[in-house]
Amino acid sequence: MNVKKILMPAVALLAICLVASALLAVTNQVTKARIEQIAAETENAARASVFPEAASFSDVKSIADQDYCEALDGAGNCIGYTFSTTAKGYGGDVSVMTGVGTDGSVRAIEILDVSNETPGLGQNAKQDSFKAQFGGMRGTIGVSTASKSADNGIDALTGATYTSRGVTAAVNQALTLFEQIQKGGAANG
Repeated sequence: MNVKKILMPAVALLAICLVASALLAVTNQVTKARIEQIAAETENAARASVFPEAASFSDVKSIADQDYCEALDGAGNCIGYTFSTTAKGYGGDVSVMTGVGTDGSVRAIEILDVSNETPGLGQNAKQDSFKAQFGGMRGTIGVSTASKSADNGIDALTGATYTSRGVTAAVNQALTLFEQIQKGGAANG
């Protein structure tokens, strides 16, 4: 009798776990293609946002395991690059699309994902006033928490220094990748 009291709940829990796992696997298979399509559309929209004057973009290439595209004018000449980079924020990773001109300056940035950051603080990285600070910067960009920005630095979001540093790290990573391309770094994609 004691075996039945122990065995029946264990079998019921095992059945529930198997059914839940199977449903999650089916849901993943059904939605996987749509999620990938939405991610690609988001990245394409971000590329167009950071390089609005580009007539087209090259196929996605890779350098140092990071994706980038060349922004092309109407004649097919490279006018800059877009880099999709990720860095650690406060609540998780932040993803940024950075447009870098052929002169090595940041044209613009677009936030791809800060959904793990604190609402009302870190998620404010999506605001145009924060993103605009990166325009025209080159080299290594810093983050200032004081009322006055340091040279080649941006003002941190109030209450979201970690997020600000994460976005800045992603932009700095894009600038480093640009330098590698300029020095003839081998693309692997």
